[in-house]
Amino acid sequence: MATYVNNLRLKEITTGDEDGTWGTSTNTNLELITDALGYGTKEFAADSNETFTMPDATADGTRALYLKFTSAVSLTGTRTATIGPNTVSKMWMVENATTGSQSITIKQGSGAEVTIGTGEKTWLYTDGAGAGAAVALANPTETGTGTVTSVQVAGGTTGLSYSGGPITTSGTITMAGTLAVANGGTGLTSLVGADIASATTVDLTSATGNTVIITGTVTTTGFTMTKGQQLVLIANAAWPLTFDVTTCNITGGVSYTCAAGDRLYITKDDDNVIRVSVMKQDGAPVGVTPIANGGTGAATANAARQAIALPALADVHTSSPATLVDGQYCVAGAGSITFTLPGSPAVGDSVIIKDGTGAASTTSFTVDRNGSNIASSATNLTFDKDWAEITMTYIDGTIGWSV
Repeated sequence: MATYVNNLRLKEITTGDEDGTWGTSTNTNLELITDALGYGTKEFAADSNETFTMPDATADGTRALYLKFTSAVSLTGTRTATIGPNTVSKMWMVENATTGSQSITIKQGSGAEVTIGTGEKTWLYTDGAGAGAAVALANPTETGTGTVTSVQVAGGTTGLSYSGGPITTSGTITMAGTLAVANGGTGLTSLVGADIASATTVDLTSATGNTVIITGTVTTTGFTMTKGQQLVLIANAAWPLTFDVTTCNITGGVSYTCAAGDRLYITKDDDNVIRVSVMKQDGAPVGVTPIANGGTGAATANAARQAIALPALADVHTSSPATLVDGQYCVAGAGSITFTLPGSPAVGDSVIIKDGTGAASTTSFTVDRNGSNIASSATNLTFDKDWAEITMTYIDGTIGWSV
C-alpha cells in the first residue's frame, strides 16, 4: 500500500505495487516536486481563521515555495492560517496579500507562530513536530566577528601623505600635505597667501592661499592657473587688466583698470578659459552681460531698452520744451513750455507727464497733439493742475490719445 509521509505529501509506491502503471504515479510526483519549487496562492474564504492542508499526491497551492495568501472578503482582524498536516517540515516564502489591512498568523501546531503584517513577505519554516509543531522565521541574516590586526593609510595621488602606520596595536597616523584640486581640495595651505607681483602674465599656480594681494601696476593681459583653481585677488594699486578671451576673460568683455581695494574672482573652467569677475569697492560690477548670456549688452537704462527693442527714455526732469517718445516719463520743471507727443504713434504707445513745479494752475504748460487727436478732439491739451500726473495712451485714429 502506498504511503504519503514525506514533506511534500508525494506518493511512495510499495515495492511490487502498480505493476505497469507506476509511471503515472511517478510522473505525478515529479510534477508536484516542480510545484513545490514554484508559486501558489491560498484564499481565506471568510473573515475567520482557516486551515490549509497539503493534500496527498494532488496539486495544491499550499505545496508551493512562494505561498501568497489572499482573501475573498475584507478581513477585520488578525486571522490565523494553520498549515497542515502538522508533520510537514518545509520552508516557505509567505506573502500577506489579504484585503482589509490586517495581519495574518501562520501556525502548524501548538508551538510558536509567525505573524506577517499586511503587504509583507517573509521566509519561514515549519518543523513538522506533530501536535506541538512550531513555525519560525527563516529570513537570512549576516553575522560574524573578526579582529583588525593592522591599519595603514596611503595618500595616493591626492597630494596628502601619512606617517605612523601601519598600526598593529595602538598609535597615531599623521596626515600632512595639501589636498589637490583634482581631488576636491584647493591645493593651498592657508586662506590668505603670499603677495604676488603684477606682471604681463601673472602665474597663480603657486599661490599659497585662497586670497592673494596683487602688488604693482604692470598691465596684465593673462593669468596662468590650474584647471578648477579658484582664487580671490585684491589689487593694492591701480592695476590695468586687458581683456583676453582665453587668459583674462573679464565679464562683459571689457578691459579695466583696478583701483586699490578692488576684488577679482578668478577661476579656470573646464574649457581652459580663465574667467575674471571684478567687484569694485563700492560693490558695483564691471562690464555688462551680453545678450547671448541673458543680459542686455548695455551699461545704461536707455541703452538697455534700445537693446531689447524698446524706445529710449528721455530726460526725467526738464525745464525745456521736449518731443516725447513712447514709454517716456517726463516731469515738467517749469511752466509755459510745450511737450510734443510722439509723431505717427502706434496703438498702445504711452507717455507719462507730471507737473513738477506745483504751480501749473497759475503757469500752465502745453501738451501738443502733433497731428493726432487728444480724447477725440483736434486740440492741444493745457496742463493746469498743480502736481498732477497723467498717463496718455494712443488708442486709434479717432480717439487718438486717451488721458
